[in-house]
Amino acid sequence: MGKSRRKQKVIPPPELPPDVPEEDIEFSDEDLKFVKENTDYARFVSRIDTGAINRQCGGKVKTVEDKYEEERSKKKAHLEEKVKSSEIQVDPVDVLPVKNLDGTLHYRTVTKKSKLAEADTDDAEMDVLQDENTLNKSQRRAKAKKSKKEAKKQGKEFPEEIIQEEEETPQAAVLAEVKEELSAEERFETKKNKLAELGTELLSDPEAHIKSLKEMLEISKDENTKIVKLSLLSLLAVFKDIIPGYRIRLPTEKELEMKVSKEVKKTRFYESTLLNAYKAYLNKLIILERQTVYNQVATRCICTLLDAVPHFNYRDNLLSSVVRNISSPDEVVRRLCCSTIRSLFSNEGKHGGELTVDAVRLIAEHVKSYNCQLHPNSIEVFMSIRFDEDIGKRDSEDKNLKKSKKNNKRINQEEQNQGQENERKKSKLEMMSKIRDEVNADYKRETYEPDAKERRKMQTETLSRVFETYFRILRNTMHSIGESTEADTTSNHGAFGYHPLLAPCLDGLAKFTQQLDLDYIGDLMNYLKKLASSSSVSNNSKQKNSKLLTVSERLRCCLVAFKVMRSNLNALNVDLQDFFVQLYNLILEYRPGRDSGEVLAESLKIMLCDDRHQDMQKAAAFVKRLATFALCFGCAESMSALVTLKILLQRNIKCRNLLENDAGGGSVSGSISKYQPYATDPNLSGALATVLWELSLLTKHYHPSISTMAATISNMNTSQNQTFLSAVSPQQAFADFSLERESFEPKNETRKLNNKRKRESSEEAKNVPEIDMVEVKKKLIEKFTIVRGIKEDEKARMECS
Repeated sequence: MGKSRRKQKVIPPPELPPDVPEEDIEFSDEDLKFVKENTDYARFVSRIDTGAINRQCGGKVKTVEDKYEEERSKKKAHLEEKVKSSEIQVDPVDVLPVKNLDGTLHYRTVTKKSKLAEADTDDAEMDVLQDENTLNKSQRRAKAKKSKKEAKKQGKEFPEEIIQEEEETPQAAVLAEVKEELSAEERFETKKNKLAELGTELLSDPEAHIKSLKEMLEISKDENTKIVKLSLLSLLAVFKDIIPGYRIRLPTEKELEMKVSKEVKKTRFYESTLLNAYKAYLNKLIILERQTVYNQVATRCICTLLDAVPHFNYRDNLLSSVVRNISSPDEVVRRLCCSTIRSLFSNEGKHGGELTVDAVRLIAEHVKSYNCQLHPNSIEVFMSIRFDEDIGKRDSEDKNLKKSKKNNKRINQEEQNQGQENERKKSKLEMMSKIRDEVNADYKRETYEPDAKERRKMQTETLSRVFETYFRILRNTMHSIGESTEADTTSNHGAFGYHPLLAPCLDGLAKFTQQLDLDYIGDLMNYLKKLASSSSVSNNSKQKNSKLLTVSERLRCCLVAFKVMRSNLNALNVDLQDFFVQLYNLILEYRPGRDSGEVLAESLKIMLCDDRHQDMQKAAAFVKRLATFALCFGCAESMSALVTLKILLQRNIKCRNLLENDAGGGSVSGSISKYQPYATDPNLSGALATVLWELSLLTKHYHPSISTMAATISNMNTSQNQTFLSAVSPQQAFADFSLERESFEPKNETRKLNNKRKRESSEEAKNVPEIDMVEVKKKLIEKFTIVRGIKEDEKARMECS
């Protein structure tokens, strides 16, 4: 049963040869010879009754091909029925019917197909295509040849799909790729050569070949990035060379109506085409500058043009794009823009100072729009501005010199008229004076120097913009510090930090304090006090708040305050005691890896070393704090602290009593009898009541120079006749030891001594005999009993007495 239920293997019939009409059949000589030799077989085949066989089988015997044709015809009939059924009948209200002869009404139908019918037809067509794909290669080739012949006869174009079927081979695909690469390289080389030819023509004779600028601009519209970059750079070189030394003014309508000569028309055509091409080039640069692919190339072209021809037309567009990218996250773009603006500030002779005013105004607006969250380089460029305090004085001096020269010339002329021999000298002097005047006139034209009033006006405007930006940064910093709460501690900072512009702002204030008006100095000092007093720990939660200022920034505030006071010492009367208190507390908050040691060394030099008038209690407090500071940090910090300590002891003789060994500070202890190391005010610390015991530890320092410095300080006497000269400043000491830190390697003598001690102790431990614990116990019991008896005897004696 199981075997009968199994499916038997179906053996497919053999493939039949293709149907060939009888007319096309060709008989070979071998076939004819075979029929002649086998006449019996030929008679048997010819006598077969095919009609009887067909009647017995119920008709003609169906082959595989016949069945395939029947299924295909059924599919076509089914599709036609679906198409007929998919016709939509129009509503009788919309269209009038047609009356037939027999009296029946016939309504028209639309030949529109439904979506289902269209989908069925598409499926059927796909089936037909699949059936065609099942053909053999020989059948496909034969079909392609027939279609070719039919297309040639009908005069139609041969379909591309058949060509692709014949030519689709891996070798053909590789050849096509190679051809495309070769064509791209050839195209690049041709355009490159074309740009070189056009550029050389323009540089050789710009007026004759000014139209080639349009061709170069057309090449810059190519899709290939290399060609676009090459065209931009070549146009930059051409414009940089052919732009004239003056600003082009296009003629008005009235001037165009006037009759002019051919040369004037030629120059007008040249200037107008040059200006239009330059404008189109700048527009293209500004568009490409916002794309990441062409950002660096476009900004380089813009910066080069602004630096090379700042006097020419459309310079405001160039300047605005440069200022917009002055705080770009791309380092290359940012450096290009900053260097261009620095060159504009330092070389005002090219533009007469007008671009300086515009650049400062744009930077101030840029800082305001971004709420002071920019890269520090965007404000550091202000350090390149030069303010001339003696505007107008030089012009008056030059006029006086010219008058004196004229008077001398008159005197010389009178003397020369007396004698005929001096006529040659007179002619030479006249020629020399004429040449000098021409050279000076040309120099003034090239440098575009305005009048003294205009220069003074531009300088005041730039100063007001610069200080407006600086005060805005200080105000924004104060506002951010005031709003910092527990919720703000977890807030994310900007791309350049919480206060990126504060450090360059303080540096600029320190440099330009002489140009600042005295009315604003009081407000500036109040701002600096508040910023310097902002601690790095919040008062409410005692948690570190990242929005508050760091130690380096607070030290910078103290430095700026002292620099402002020094530059305006005669006009101000401000107490700097608060800044000394902040420095006294910041010395303990300093951390070498986190904060800047250079700023600390500079503050020690300016605030302690350069200030000669100091209170004795304050100087002693700083001496004690610097000694403890030198014990905790590296060589550079400790050396700068020891140098400052030495200078303070040299200037304050009474503070040398701290070097004595007795407690209480020797003969001078002050009003406070006990030293308070955690006091916030140096005047209330009572440092004179202590001793500099830190110096004895520093004499054993691993670095020889620090140990020698500590030894020299501890050997100082209290006599007033001694004089010491300090040749090294704290800044110089910090710089020297920071460079020496990498190369210096301390000696390992302490390690060797420790190893020797360990070895000796191990040898002694080996020589010690083993202890018998039983004997030790017996001896302890005996000793205990003896002591106990002695104590009992003493008690009895006391009772008897």
